[in-house]
This record gives sequence, C-alpha cells and structure tokens, in this order.
Amino acid sequence: MENNQFVKYFSEESLWKKIKNYSKSAGTTVVYGVLLLFYVMKDKDVAMRKKLSIAAALGYFILPTDAIFDLTPLIGYSDDLGVLLFALTQVSSSISPEIKEKARSKLADWFGEISDEELQELENKIF
Repeated sequence: MENNQFVKYFSEESLWKKIKNYSKSAGTTVVYGVLLLFYVMKDKDVAMRKKLSIAAALGYFILPTDAIFDLTPLIGYSDDLGVLLFALTQVSSSISPEIKEKARSKLADWFGEISDEELQELENKIF
C-alpha cells in the first residue's frame, strides 16, 4: 500500500476499540487478518516500510467512513478485507508460525470455537 494516507487513523487504542465494538459483525476472517497484521507490526525484526503499510491498512480498517459503510449487512467489511488482504500479501514473508498462533489464540479468546477451514481459506489467499 504505497498511499499511506490512512496511517494517521491508526492507534493501538483505536484498533482494540473497533475490534471490541465490531468484531462480531466483521467476522472471524476480517479479525484474523487484522490480528495477523497487528502482530507482524509488533515484530521488532520487521522493516519500518512494512510497518507503515500495515499501519495504513489498519488505519483504513479503523476509519468509520471507508468506501463501503461497515454496518452494511454482508458487504460492509468487504472493502476492509480487500485492503487487509493486500497488506497481508505484502508482508506474508514476515508472518511466522508464532504470529499465526498468537492471532489464532486471541481469536479463540474472543470468538470461542473457530473454524479452521475459514482461517485456512484466508491463509491460502495470503501465501
């Protein structure tokens, strides 16, 4: 994501607030993508350029007035998922098994039983 105009909307506090308020409507796939990006961004070995791209994607996710209104049933998070997927493919080499496990663990804390197939479907698009 070369255009980092959304970086200014990212903060850890805003991210957790958005997930807390909208995780059920966003769904496990979107939240898993967010968590993968978040944990990659926290990795000290990841280059600053990648971190800026991640911050832009997460900023877009946080921004309440994105291309498709997030509360629109079924399609409200499709644009967010597209942005997240693009960012995930750009940083896929930095997504370690440990990062996947952290994201899956946090997702299980929030959602309980999660479909491995649904998460695997997202991972197949990334790698």
